[in-house]
Amino acid sequence: MPLTTAMPTQPNLPSTHWRAGMPSARKRYSYAFLDEGAKREIRRKLLKAVAIPGCQVSFGSREMPIARGWGTGGLQLTLSLIGPDDVLKVIDQGSDDSVNAVNIKKFVRNVTGVPLTTDTRVATLIQTRHRIPEEPLHANQLLVFQVPIPEPLRLVEPSERKTRRMHAEADYSRMWLYLYEDIVRFNEITVGARYPVMVNGRHLMDPSPIPRWDVARLNQSEALLLFCAGREKRIYAIPAHTDVEPLSFEDFAFRVENFHGHCCSRCGCAGSFLDEVIVDESGRRTFICSDTAYCEKMRRRGAAADAAQEENR
Repeated sequence: MPLTTAMPTQPNLPSTHWRAGMPSARKRYSYAFLDEGAKREIRRKLLKAVAIPGCQVSFGSREMPIARGWGTGGLQLTLSLIGPDDVLKVIDQGSDDSVNAVNIKKFVRNVTGVPLTTDTRVATLIQTRHRIPEEPLHANQLLVFQVPIPEPLRLVEPSERKTRRMHAEADYSRMWLYLYEDIVRFNEITVGARYPVMVNGRHLMDPSPIPRWDVARLNQSEALLLFCAGREKRIYAIPAHTDVEPLSFEDFAFRVENFHGHCCSRCGCAGSFLDEVIVDESGRRTFICSDTAYCEKMRRRGAAADAAQEENR
C-alpha cells in the first residue's frame, strides 16, 4: 500500500544525521518541515479516511508558509507522506509551470531533497490542483488533491452541523432536488467543476474543482486518491479500485465537456481535455492541452514518428 511505503524512513533524526550534501537551511527543521506530531496525526486520519471511502475526517491543520486557500491542505498531505526515495510532481490546472506549482515544488525540494519530475509515469507522489493527469496512474502512485471546499452539500445547506447529520443519515435528497431543478430550468445540469459523486455507494463527495472530464477517472482508479482542505480542516480519500459514480438520472445521463471538432494546436491530440485560449487582439481562439507535460510528450512522440518516416523514404 503506497500510504505506508511513502512515509519517511528516517523520521525525527537530529540535523547531524541528515544525509551529506543537503543545504544548511534544511537543518533548521525536521524532515519535510512539519513536526513529527503533526505528520503522525495526519497519517492516522488518512488511515481512517481510507477505511471509510469518501467520508470527511477532521484534523488539526497547521500553519504553512503559504496563505490558506493556496494549497495548504494538499501541501500538508504531501509533506506527511513523502520520503527520501519519492519523486515529486506538482501541477496546477494541468500545468507544471504555473507560479503555484513551481513554488510548491521548490519548497518541498528545499525541505526534503527529493527529485522533481514533470513525467506522470515517473512520479511516485503527485500533488494537483483542479486536474487529474491525462496519462493513466499506476498502483505505486499517490495523487494528492488540493481542495478549497470539501463539503458537497454546501450548495444546498450552509450549516455545517446539518450537513454532518445529512451525511450520517445518507440523506442526499436535497442534492438530487437541486440537480432536478437545474434540468427543469436550463435543460442542463449547470454544475461544472466540483460535480458531486457517490463513493462506494454510500458517501456523497466533492471531487475538488476538477472538470467533468476527469470525474469518470476517479472510478476504479489504480492509484490511491487523497483529498485535503487545509482551510476547512478536512481529509478524505478514495482507495484504489473503489466505485465512484457521478450523480445522474436514468433519463438524463451524466455528460462530460464536448470538444468535438477541436484538437490541440501544439500536439494535434483530440483525446485530451483542452483549454480554449485567445491568441491575439482580434479575438482569434485556439485550443491546447490542459496537461502540459502530456502535450509535450505527444509532441516529442509525433516528432519521432515524423523523423522515422523521413528515414524510411
